[in-house]
Amino acid sequence: MTKLRAIPKMDKLLSCEELKKFNTAALKPLITHFLEKYRHNLLDGGEVLEFQDCVEEIKNLYLQQSQKSLTPVINATGIVVHTNLGRSVFSHEILEEIMPLLSSYNNLEYDLKEGNRTERYYHLRNLFRLLVPCEDILIVNNNAAAVFLILNTFAKGKEVIVSRGELIEIGGSFRIPRVMEDSGAILREIGTTNKTYLQDYKEALNENTAMIFKAHKSNYEIKGFSYEVDYKELIDFAKEKEILDYYDLGSGYLGFKKENLDKTEISLEEIAALNPSLVSFSGDKLLGSTQAGIIFGKKKYINALKKNQLLRMLRVDKFTLSCLEATLKAYLDKAYHKIPTFAFIAQTKEELYQKAQELLTLIPTCFAPQILPSQSYSGGGAMPNKALPSYAIALNSPKAQKLENALREHKIIARIEQEKVLLDVRTLYKQDFAKIQTALLAIAKE
Repeated sequence: MTKLRAIPKMDKLLSCEELKKFNTAALKPLITHFLEKYRHNLLDGGEVLEFQDCVEEIKNLYLQQSQKSLTPVINATGIVVHTNLGRSVFSHEILEEIMPLLSSYNNLEYDLKEGNRTERYYHLRNLFRLLVPCEDILIVNNNAAAVFLILNTFAKGKEVIVSRGELIEIGGSFRIPRVMEDSGAILREIGTTNKTYLQDYKEALNENTAMIFKAHKSNYEIKGFSYEVDYKELIDFAKEKEILDYYDLGSGYLGFKKENLDKTEISLEEIAALNPSLVSFSGDKLLGSTQAGIIFGKKKYINALKKNQLLRMLRVDKFTLSCLEATLKAYLDKAYHKIPTFAFIAQTKEELYQKAQELLTLIPTCFAPQILPSQSYSGGGAMPNKALPSYAIALNSPKAQKLENALREHKIIARIEQEKVLLDVRTLYKQDFAKIQTALLAIAKE
């Protein structure tokens, strides 16, 4: 029991000069935890610690717990919209543009002309309609929310016709059948995994049908002996039968030349020209903006969505709206350099090779670096099998995994292929080059 007298008191620790600078409310539970652990250790025969040693342990515990974990990394994977690395990146120009809105009061829900309250969604309506002709739009916090809101609003207790080949699952176990069930909609599967015809839709139609649902195959494709109904045919059929057609596009794009994308990908402009009832897609994928679910289509359907009480739980804030507004304005002005996602995907092979040559000169020779042709991808659940030709710096090492681990400690995310560590230049900024050189020099010394 004599040992236990060595345990310092809470008030003595709190008044210690080294700990006084910390947040007291946050520090107290950590001290309690430490003292309890110390007490058990002494009862088990452990050694008595000096007071200063106790302070150091508590200090280190506090610093460890209070450290911010989100940190910038260098994306050398070649995956442009990398979900694990934050998806689309914001440019400094976009952030500088929206900073005055975020650091001051603004007219988020205020009509400056009339002097009264208005809705927050109108800020994007005119800009979006200049780019994508449609009647109206609505923004929610992500595309999964858009899917749920649409199904819950128009198909609760009613049937939704979906091709079996489009019963998708995307990241995080987001499954269309489960989402339909949770929204209150009734799934009506038609066709087979590889083939669905218009006749299948016709045969499934009944008095309880609310909607024809089409889902973009975001992360897979069906090749070979397969067939699916063209979206235009589904729109025409839905109009004829006076039911709603809805396309969960997943990832929508603007401005790209077709050669930069999978030929099967359809642009937002092309979809809008078909005059659909409703379409939804993500703001942070190919569009290259912030996380959001963007819904566009017929005004009467958008108005119905706004009346659903769920919208209050799914609504977006001033950051989302201002970031989307700035991104759409950049598209309208063809200022594509302000949209890193667009700029990364649109790079030519010549530009990429020039980047690779520039980076090569900075790599320590001990890694026997060389430029190799590479395949990069858009990522983010878009164009799953469309490889984007690129170049990578190959780093040779007898222990590739150890080198990849070391790069990760320097916050550089690379990939391993054929026992070589590859730095794909498609997703690298020029300012990343010096950081990569510094990291590799440090690793070489180690």
